[in-house]
Amino acid sequence: MPIRCHNRVLLLMALIALAAAALPFVNFAPNRLVSGEGRAVWQVWAFSPALLLIVPGLLIVLALMRGRGAVVATLVVCELLLAGLVWSAGLAATHLASSESPLARTAVGSGLWLWLALCLLACSDAIRRLNLPPLWRWLLQAQIWILPLLLLFSGELNALSLMKEYANRQDVFNDAGQQHLTLLLGTLIPALLIGVPLGLLCYRRPASQGPVFAVLNIIQTIPSVALFGLLIAPLAGLTRAWPWLSSLGIAGTGLTPALIALVLYALLPLARGVLAGLSQVPAEVLESADAMGMNSRQRFWQIQLPLALPVLLRGLRVVAVQTVGMAVIAALIGAGGFGALVFQGLLSSALDLVLLGVIPTIVMAVVVDALFALWIALLRRRTDD
Repeated sequence: MPIRCHNRVLLLMALIALAAAALPFVNFAPNRLVSGEGRAVWQVWAFSPALLLIVPGLLIVLALMRGRGAVVATLVVCELLLAGLVWSAGLAATHLASSESPLARTAVGSGLWLWLALCLLACSDAIRRLNLPPLWRWLLQAQIWILPLLLLFSGELNALSLMKEYANRQDVFNDAGQQHLTLLLGTLIPALLIGVPLGLLCYRRPASQGPVFAVLNIIQTIPSVALFGLLIAPLAGLTRAWPWLSSLGIAGTGLTPALIALVLYALLPLARGVLAGLSQVPAEVLESADAMGMNSRQRFWQIQLPLALPVLLRGLRVVAVQTVGMAVIAALIGAGGFGALVFQGLLSSALDLVLLGVIPTIVMAVVVDALFALWIALLRRRTDD
């Protein structure tokens, strides 16, 4: 009887993990000033490369098994493997620093990055295959990070070059985080105040949809760097004409043009989300509300808005994640944030500094997306109840 694979995704990831063993596990440099060299996992610790076949072999066996138990086992194995890989990276950095030099810099290698990504993908695929309600899926996704975060806050990873870079620039990093949050909140609040009324206008007056969305589509097609640059000259001219604007923090560069551009980019998905959410409310429900004697205001707040809220939140979710990413580019015009660390690292060819800006940006985007996913899941659960 031929062997049948019940999880081809897991089988493919296990095979890729085997191939990734040939890539560097860590990159080791004697100090911060010289470029590092890649070291395979068996070069860091003296053991046979054949031992690397154990975990991929176990994953291949699980891929050939069927049933819910195999999926749960896959999730547990991949979670433990993720935590083990994170712990081994910190252990390898500590080992190399003690055996080679205290000034040594040990960074995560391409092979380890690939293994970590494969573990996360395998966990996500296993959670999807369990076919759980949205709230339980969210909780399972969140608990994946418990062990890695415990390792991070316990100091087990402090010997890694990225953590050493963070220790050297902690104040700069904290300021960049506050600036990035300022850009996010300073974009979402005005965008909601403008985008939601625009969506309502398009819903109540269908004739306005054409011109409104034509303008918003044109704004969306302008590259972000170009839009940031286009705003510099008008704002600088305004501050020259009315110097008192400078006392309000308005300038040609910095936070003001960044916020204006980010708000403009957020209007299209928000307006479309409001229009789509209100349009999908069944006509029968609105007729029932009219029959109950509700006026237009009561019908909007008690019927239309609650039913349209999940769709609106999906649009706001896209805007929030988009803003976190685009705020990095805003550092080019002096808006600060994690983008300042990224571009400073690129100019000085310091990979650790680049990662110190990139990784928190990714983490912030993932956290923001997860919070909106939780909000939507709770709304859906309340609606189902």
